Amino acid sequence: MKDLNIPLNDIAPLVEIPDYSLYYFIAVVLIAVALSLALILALLKQIRKRRVNLRKERFSALSSVDFSDPKRAAYTISELGRVFASDNERTEKAYHNLFERLTPYKYAPKVEMIDEETIGYYRLYLEIIDA
Repeated sequence: MKDLNIPLNDIAPLVEIPDYSLYYFIAVVLIAVALSLALILALLKQIRKRRVNLRKERFSALSSVDFSDPKRAAYTISELGRVFASDNERTEKAYHNLFERLTPYKYAPKVEMIDEETIGYYRLYLEIIDA
């Protein structure tokens, strides 16, 4: 019989291999999250800036309404004024009051010039708006 206890010298002991893949994965995820947050914040800033510019443009258009055509002026004031009506309770009440005063000038085929009292309410509404 042969001896089974032969010494094996050619097999090396186990060597620990450093594995950094988990650290690489965490780094990639953190960079992706940071870039995503930066992109989202930049988009939100751009949207907010655009919304402010739209408000300024609409306020400018609202404050420069031409009263020579009363029907068109009534429709324009009603349309542009709606943008600012939801700012607070005071502007909402002023808008509804102005809207009611402009109603006779919108739905008739032929209308007379807008009276001074309604124009006064229009100017008051412009002063109430926080542009």
